[in-house]
Amino acid sequence: MSPATPAGLPGVPEPAPTHVLLVGDSVTDCGRRADPEGLGDGYVRLLAEGPLRGCRVTNRGVGGDKAVDLAVRWQADVLAERPDVLSVAVGINDTWRRYDRGATTPAEAFEATYRGLLGSALAAGVRRLVLVEPFVVPVTAEQERWWDEDLGAKVAVVHRLAAEHGAVLVPAGTHLAALAAEHGAAALAADGVHPTPAGHRALADLWWAAAGGAVLRD
Repeated sequence: MSPATPAGLPGVPEPAPTHVLLVGDSVTDCGRRADPEGLGDGYVRLLAEGPLRGCRVTNRGVGGDKAVDLAVRWQADVLAERPDVLSVAVGINDTWRRYDRGATTPAEAFEATYRGLLGSALAAGVRRLVLVEPFVVPVTAEQERWWDEDLGAKVAVVHRLAAEHGAVLVPAGTHLAALAAEHGAAALAADGVHPTPAGHRALADLWWAAAGGAVLRD
């Protein structure tokens, strides 16, 4: 019998992941800190009880977080958990705070923070990254301005970082905008940001369609 060849060499498959961690803001949080199972009642639970049910799934979303807030808790909430797969969904609060509190996060600062988070995750042993586009499905005239004035530049950052780091990109904004055109924005996110049950279902389905092959690759 020939000796075993270590995983990671060309032509040798990596072992399937056993731990998927999803981190982000309220879209990911979705009540997980009041949930005995720690999953919340949004897209993370739908994934954990559906296509990811064979994996350990950890939710580390915190409502209101911006990229810099993720950085503060990154070591304890992400790196110390040692996930195989890391999914990051952040950015909408970096835009929203401009409009409700007058606190602007330049795209360059957002990118620098985000890049540092991804670099540290890969250095700590995360094998696969999944980046979810921040999104708004406008339900007010003000939200109609968000993309051109702020959010579009941050979505471009997420696309750039996904390409640089070989990450799976989940095109949440594009997909939800198409659904909103068909069903109405409020059916997906009553306030334009926080998904309804139908919005979470759409987000979970999209996450799996984009990342499922990478997550469960043997």
